[in-house]
Amino acid sequence: MPNTPQSAGILRTAGNRESVMSTFTQDPDSLGTNILSVALIGPDEQGRRAVATALAESQQAKVTREFSSYPDLDYIPQQLESEHDVIIVELDSNPEYALDLVEHICGNTSLTVMVYSSRADSELLVRCMQAGAREFLIRPIAPNALAEALVRAMVRRPAAQAPKQAPKKVAGKLFVFAGAKGGSGVTTLASNFAVALAQESAHSTLLIDLDLPLGDAALELGINAQFSTANAIQNIDRLDSNFLSKLLTKHSSGLSVLSAPDKYTQIQVSDQAVERLLSVARQEFDYVVIDAGSRISSSYKALMAGATTIYLITQVTISELRNANRLISEFYRPNGPKFEIILNRFLARSLGIDEENITKALTLPVAWKIPSDYPSARRAQNTATPLAMSDSQISKIIRQMARTACGQSAVPEKKKKGFRLFG
Repeated sequence: MPNTPQSAGILRTAGNRESVMSTFTQDPDSLGTNILSVALIGPDEQGRRAVATALAESQQAKVTREFSSYPDLDYIPQQLESEHDVIIVELDSNPEYALDLVEHICGNTSLTVMVYSSRADSELLVRCMQAGAREFLIRPIAPNALAEALVRAMVRRPAAQAPKQAPKKVAGKLFVFAGAKGGSGVTTLASNFAVALAQESAHSTLLIDLDLPLGDAALELGINAQFSTANAIQNIDRLDSNFLSKLLTKHSSGLSVLSAPDKYTQIQVSDQAVERLLSVARQEFDYVVIDAGSRISSSYKALMAGATTIYLITQVTISELRNANRLISEFYRPNGPKFEIILNRFLARSLGIDEENITKALTLPVAWKIPSDYPSARRAQNTATPLAMSDSQISKIIRQMARTACGQSAVPEKKKKGFRLFG
C-alpha cells in the first residue's frame, strides 16, 4: 500500500480500472439509475462545500442530505440506510470520533462509506481501512479520482441489480405551543420542552419561534442568533432545506433554533408562508416545536391543521380559562390534532377554583400541571440555563411531557431512602 495515496480506493472491486469504467459508461441501465444518493458529514463548512461541489460537477452523485456536525452513533444506521447509497465523512475536525462513526456505520449497514482529509497520512489511511471505509479522498479532490471512487460505489450498490424506488421520508412530528393569554408562559414551556425532547429522544429537533414580532425564545435559551424567522418568511419562495439550515442556530443541548428577530420587525405572515416553512422543516427534522405565542392570527389555522399535538397553555384565572374555552371551541375537533391542556404556575385551590370547575370551564381534561416555582424560573433566566437542564419540579414534568411525546415511558420517580433502625 503506498505511503501517500492520491484519493485511493481503500478496497477495490475485482477487475481492473478499465473494466469497471466500461461497465459504468457502456451499460448504465444494467446498474439501475446512475445517480448515487450521498449523505455528506463534515463540521468544516468550507471542506463540506468543496466536496459537495465536486460531487455535483461529477454528474454521478447528488448530495441529498448534509450534516454540519458529527451525529450520534446510533442515529445514522436506522435513519439513512434506506435513503442513501454513499456516506462521505470528513476526518479532520475530530479524527477519533469520525473513525468511530465510520466503524459504526460500516458495522451496522451495507452503505459505502468514503472519508476525506487534507492530510495524506498512511497511518490514518490504515485505520480508515480497518474501520471499514472504502475510499480515502485527499483534498483538493482530483475529478478523475472522485469519478473512479463513485464508479466503484455504483458497482457495490446493493440496489444496482434490482433497482427499487426509495421510500418516501415520513414528515417529522409537529408540536404547537399556544397561550390563552399573554404572559401565560408559552415561550418558557415551548423552549424547555424542545430542549428536553432533543435530549430524551436523541433525534433531530427544531424549535421555531413564531411569536412575531416580539418572540424571545433565543433569550430563554441564552443563544445569539444571526438569522431569524423573519428571514425565512421574507424569502419563502426560495426556502428549501439548504436555505433553512443556514438560518438556524445550534443550542448546546443539540436543539436547532429558528429564533424571532432580535429587533422589532413588522412582518406579514400568510398561511402559505407558514405551510411552506413547516413543510421544509418537517422534511429535515424528526420533531418540530412551534412557539406560537398568544397573539391569535390567521396563521394559527395553518399551524393547527398539521399539528401532531397542540399544547394549550393557561393559568387558573377567570379571564384565561375563558379565553382557553374560546380557543378550544374554535380549534378543537375530535378527529383533529391531539389537544393537551397545560395549567401553568399551578397552585392548588387557586382563586378557590377546584379541578372539577376547571375541567368544566375548559370542556377538556387537564393533561399537565406545571407547579409555580418562581425561584427556579428566575434562576434559569438569570443564568441563561434552560429549566429543562436543571433539577426542579418544573423540569421533571417537562421531561415527562417530552418523553411521552416521543413515545417513551415517563421518567420514574426516585424512591426516597427512609430511616430504618436495623439494616
